[in-house]
Amino acid sequence: MPKYLGPKGKVVRRLGVNVFGNPKFDKVLAKRPYAPGIHGPVTKGRKRVSEYGRQLVEKQKLKFTYGLREKQFRKLFEKAQSMEGVTGHNLLTLLERRLDMIVYRARMAATKDAARQLISHGHVLVNGRRVDVPSYSVKKDDVITVKEATRSKGIVMRNLKENGMREAPEWLEVNDKDAECTVFKYPVGAEIQSPADLQMIVELYSR
Repeated sequence: MPKYLGPKGKVVRRLGVNVFGNPKFDKVLAKRPYAPGIHGPVTKGRKRVSEYGRQLVEKQKLKFTYGLREKQFRKLFEKAQSMEGVTGHNLLTLLERRLDMIVYRARMAATKDAARQLISHGHVLVNGRRVDVPSYSVKKDDVITVKEATRSKGIVMRNLKENGMREAPEWLEVNDKDAECTVFKYPVGAEIQSPADLQMIVELYSR
């Protein structure tokens, strides 16, 4: 998905989930836990959303969360569908294996957008080799580090310190001292907290 440049607060309120990962939107949801509009929280007379409409909303939650275009999302869904196991869980696993999500989950970047920028600018190494593609799919035992001779190393070290309260997932081993993380196992879909109803997404693409 191309970088969204519109009012992110409205998207978060419309979907009811902090899909951008920025802590400030948690405050937005806490203050205004209802969809945007001139009528505020009043729901009387609103049009009832169809089952198909609800499925589209759930898909949007996942697409915004991981920053994917429709073509990318469908391709990953088809891959998840061809794998053994539960399609929804497979999809989450594939999404979490993206390099931008690993960098974000490892606390090397404060937000998902920052993680993508760090990678796109060529500051991230996978097993010692530069990878500038945010959608790169990491593998088991891959080691993710930051280029030594770059200003971003200091930014990453600061992020690791400031985001210490944000716990890294159990499939990552993070070395704060060396700004390094190792993928010691693949994330299992059932272990990942999904921002969307996966079954509704599966039903949408199964039409």
